[in-house]
Amino acid sequence: MKNSLFIGFLLLTIILKAQHKGNFNHLESGSISRQNISTSGNAQIYNPIERQHYQKSLSPSAILTIDVKALQNVTAASYTAVFNLSQIGSTADSTNLLMDNRINAVKEILLLKGILEDDIAVDVISFVPKFEVEVIKKIFSKTYNEVPMGFELQKNLHIRFKDTKTFETILKACASNEIYNLVKVDYFIEDVNKTYTNLQAKLLVLINEKKAYYKALGFDMESYTPTVADDSYCYFPKDFYRSYQAFNSVSFEAIKKSKGINKVEKQTSYYYQPLTYETFDIVINPTILEPVVQIGMNIKLQLTPKPKEQKLKPIIKTETKYKYYLVSPDGNVNYKELPTN
Repeated sequence: MKNSLFIGFLLLTIILKAQHKGNFNHLESGSISRQNISTSGNAQIYNPIERQHYQKSLSPSAILTIDVKALQNVTAASYTAVFNLSQIGSTADSTNLLMDNRINAVKEILLLKGILEDDIAVDVISFVPKFEVEVIKKIFSKTYNEVPMGFELQKNLHIRFKDTKTFETILKACASNEIYNLVKVDYFIEDVNKTYTNLQAKLLVLINEKKAYYKALGFDMESYTPTVADDSYCYFPKDFYRSYQAFNSVSFEAIKKSKGINKVEKQTSYYYQPLTYETFDIVINPTILEPVVQIGMNIKLQLTPKPKEQKLKPIIKTETKYKYYLVSPDGNVNYKELPTN
């Protein structure tokens, strides 16, 4: 009985811990099939899933290192949605007319919703004839000839907007005119240099605080030679979309009818996973509701002790004078000093 209670409690604990985990599977596919989601981005490189290390061994060093990182989440000032249209027709004029009718219908709806005509642009991608093979039978042979059967026209429709709520209106207007292929949504921010300047100012304040901390520990900053390296980056949401599939599925109908479970293909879901904050010292605008542009800056300062100055001892030159004594046969003694050079 005790073992059953223990096992039941253990299972309940596992279920409770999974509530905040979400539905995505840790064994992610890593591939994204939708056309309007980037298949290769920076998410895997700059935002890896790492295990937390609760204990970290410290190694004292005579070289002081100040490594600071700052991140700022910036909401886009404007967006541009790109839709792809494809139209076929029997003649060049009819194909172009059908395409223009669809685009003009979208424009009329959007103009009534407050989007300016200058915020809508059309980009012609291709306009090519389509051929089919015609078989001409003769008495003793067959001839296969390519003959034009129609034309295919492709255009991209660019729509600029400033409020994400407007995007729902754009989608409905395009869908009502058989425009379904959303290629991408570009994000644009104003004055990115202003953001970098703000990050620099925040990092300089933090660096001075760390220097004051080392000074309080007894280090003389004047006795160190500094070397520095810095880096800056700007990431857009398209680089950080990831995919997953539901881990499992159940069938209550199979339980009632005591029949086997018919497995179905699980839907691939997508979610936005921005840079996480655990490696950053400063995060500006940390709370986000929608995908944002993430601008970051790193500064690494290394302080190496200056070599101690060695005091040179004065060189004292001593001159030695040599005296030579001469003794004559009669007993007289004379001496002379000879030069040392």
